[in-house]
Formats: sequence, structure tokens, C-alpha cells
Amino acid sequence: MEQELLKRITIIPGLMGGKPTIRGMRFPVKDILELLSTGMNNAQILEEHPALEENDIKAALLYAALKVGNTTILHAA
Repeated sequence: MEQELLKRITIIPGLMGGKPTIRGMRFPVKDILELLSTGMNNAQILEEHPALEENDIKAALLYAALKVGNTTILHAA
């Protein structure tokens, strides 16, 4: 299931500066994460952005989790 979700994440040189997007659309993964961080739920996001699908949101979350899992975060004093 994870691999199927991750297929929805595309990185295309020249599209959105090469940042990860959803299914080759001009919709960056970052935007989905920001919408979720504002308190929007999946249904609200899908209503506001009809081009998205439920699995796009799941894919964005999985992608972010995998990236964070491979990232060291340094806290500056």
C-alpha cells in the first residue's frame, strides 16, 4: 500500500521548482501539509480542492513522514 501511495508523489524538473507534487499537478505536497496544519480536515481539503483525492492526502503525509524519518533536525540556541 505504501508504494502505491508514494507513486502519487512526483518530482518533475521544471514543475514547481522540482519540489514534490501530487500526481504531476501544480499542487505541492507542502501545500497539503500546510492545509492540515491549519486545522483543515481531509473532507474540507477535498471540498476546497476538487482535483485532489483522499489518497493524495495520505500520500503527502506518508511522504513527509518518510522524509522526516531520514532527517536530522538541529535546534539552534
